[in-house]
Amino acid sequence: WSTVPVINGLSELEHPCQILSDIYTVIEKLKFGNYNKDIRFWENLDLSDIKITYIGDGNNICNSLLLACAIFGMKFTVATPKGHEPNINIFNNSQRIAKSTGAVIELINDPIKAVRNSDIIYTDVWVSMGEEEQKKKNNEYLKVFIPYQVNNNLVSKSKNNVLIMHCLPAHRGEEITDDVIDSENSIIFDQAENRLHVQKAILLYLSEYSYDSKQIMLLDV
Repeated sequence: WSTVPVINGLSELEHPCQILSDIYTVIEKLKFGNYNKDIRFWENLDLSDIKITYIGDGNNICNSLLLACAIFGMKFTVATPKGHEPNINIFNNSQRIAKSTGAVIELINDPIKAVRNSDIIYTDVWVSMGEEEQKKKNNEYLKVFIPYQVNNNLVSKSKNNVLIMHCLPAHRGEEITDDVIDSENSIIFDQAENRLHVQKAILLYLSEYSYDSKQIMLLDV
C-alpha cells in the first residue's frame, strides 16, 4: 500500500479526475442559481432531476460517468454502437450503486431515443489517444459510429436548452460537428477550465495541510 495519496489522472479503464470536473460543471450550470456559499447548498444538493446522455464509444470517460452518475443519484443514459458498450463490470457496479442512490442507469444502442429529454449530451472521441493510426485505417470501425455523431439533427431531438459537453481534444467533423461545438448550447470550454480548478481542489483535499472537507466545499473552485 502507498503511504501517500495516489491519484488516477487517466487510465484506459477510467478517468475520474475528468469526471469530477464534469460533475462540478453540471452543478455550476444547472444548480448554481441557488448557490450562496452556504454549506447547506452542498449538503442538500439533489441531482436526481438531471439527465446526462453519453453518445459514442464506451471508453474510460463513459465508464467513469457511469459510476459518478450512479453515486450522485442522477439519470444517465449511454448510447453506443453494438460491440462498443462500456466495461461490463463497471456497468454492473453502477447498477448496484444505483439501487441505493435512486439513480437511473440505461444502456441502449439508439442515439435518438437516448437524447430525448436530456439536460446534457456528452460525447468523446471515437478513437482514443494512441490508437488513432491503427483504427483510422479501418474504415469499417469508423462507419459504425457515424449515426452517433453529435450534430444539429441529433441535438434537435433533445430539449431546446440541452447543454453539450466533451472532455477534449475533439475531432471536429467526426464525433461532433463544428456548429455544435461552437453553439450557444456548448459548455465545452467552461468544462475545460473547470478541470484546472477542480484538480487543484483535489490536490488541496489530499494535502496534509488541507482544511476539513466542509471548509473545502466553501471554496470557490
